[in-house]
Amino acid sequence: MSIRGVHHLQLAFRAGNAPAMRHFYRDLLGLSELPGEQTEGSALHFAAGGQRIDLVGVAQWQPLPAVSHLAFEVQDLPALRERLLAAQLPLVENQGLAGFARFYLKDPAGNQLEFLEAEPQVDQHLVRWESALALA
Repeated sequence: MSIRGVHHLQLAFRAGNAPAMRHFYRDLLGLSELPGEQTEGSALHFAAGGQRIDLVGVAQWQPLPAVSHLAFEVQDLPALRERLLAAQLPLVENQGLAGFARFYLKDPAGNQLEFLEAEPQVDQHLVRWESALALA
């Protein structure tokens, strides 16, 4: 027996807020919406790489604590950052992580999201060689 991966992640939102959630995940984040049972307020389904994100509308919605969050690995984090800032969304950028650029944002339901991209790896041999040349 072995676990092969994560099939999906499910987050809740307040029932009736599906248009705002769809706009955020599809239009601002650029995720592809997957076909599914599309009754108003029930569920939205998106693809994030090979994983699926299900957003489910519930009447008794409660936000999760910020420590519970979904982290997206992003290609071209600066472009996403600019798109979200242009939409006047408040980003939290005060928590560094060695080797990554990242920021946090809450979706329209208040779910905490993290967006991160690995920083380019610097070839330490090249740095030492360039330093030696500068000293010569």
